[in-house]
Amino acid sequence: MASTALLPPDQAGVCPLLAPPQNVAHGIVSQAVLTAPGLRVTLFYFAAGQELSEHTTPARALVQVLAGSCDFTLHGESRHLKAGDLLHLPPKLPHAVRAVDDLTLLITQATPPSKV
Repeated sequence: MASTALLPPDQAGVCPLLAPPQNVAHGIVSQAVLTAPGLRVTLFYFAAGQELSEHTTPARALVQVLAGSCDFTLHGESRHLKAGDLLHLPPKLPHAVRAVDDLTLLITQATPPSKV
C-alpha cells in the first residue's frame, strides 16, 4: 500500500508548505506530510469560519500557524493565534480551533513508544 504522505519516512526530502491548497473554498482539507513510528506531521487548510469542535489526542502536538489566524480554545480558554505563532499542546488537553481567516496549520504530533 503506497503512502499518500508528501515525504517518505525512509529518505531525505523537501516539500512546499506554503503552496496554495486545493478545494478548500468552504471546508477543511488535511494532507499528511510525514508519517513515521511515533511521529506524524500534517498540513491543515481551513476556509475562513470553519472549525473543529473540542477534542483530545494522546499525542503531544506542536501547532504552527503558517498563514491566516484562528481562535484556539485550550481547556475552555480562548487564544488568538496568527501566522508565525507556535502552540504546544500536551497530550490529552481538550482543544478546539476556529479559522478567523483562511488558515494554514502545520501540526507535528509525537507519540511516546509503547512499553512492552
